[in-house]
Amino acid sequence: MNVRTLCLSILYNGDASGYDIRRMCTEGNFAYFVEASYGSIYPALAKLEDEALVSSRTEQQDGKPARKVYTITDAGRAAFADELSEPLGEDMFRSPFLMFARFAHILPRELVEQRCNEFLQRSIDGRKQLDEATAEHECNAADKWVINYGRAVLEVAEQHFRTHMHELITMARAEPRKDAAE
Repeated sequence: MNVRTLCLSILYNGDASGYDIRRMCTEGNFAYFVEASYGSIYPALAKLEDEALVSSRTEQQDGKPARKVYTITDAGRAAFADELSEPLGEDMFRSPFLMFARFAHILPRELVEQRCNEFLQRSIDGRKQLDEATAEHECNAADKWVINYGRAVLEVAEQHFRTHMHELITMARAEPRKDAAE
């Protein structure tokens, strides 16, 4: 999936500005699909508009600059369905924590333990967010399936982490590097 498809997917559910799309990519229901920055969203929206797959209108706001709101067209809905019909790419998983874990052996034990506890808490909070999303919003069957998949992945990861986090902490150096302060 690419940013173009992500924009169409969000607009498929309703009108949105570029800002709204970015927010949904980082905080909302679409945060688990494709990462997208403003620098990729706005060019994708412009191209989609050039291709008549979306249209836009300007909305005035009290005390704020006007905002451009995008709407998916019938052609955009058809293009989105076509794009979903294409072969899927490989899932990508990137984790700053796994980079940290990969080099835990060169770090002070206290830092590794602190980061492990932070990571565990983020995992717990992520699962709570998924629980709240289903409780606060009406979800269709497909949304529930995706949320339940995410919940299952987080539960397995949390269980593994709780069982093996001590191994990571043990790998870390017991003493801070002496030359670090110099």
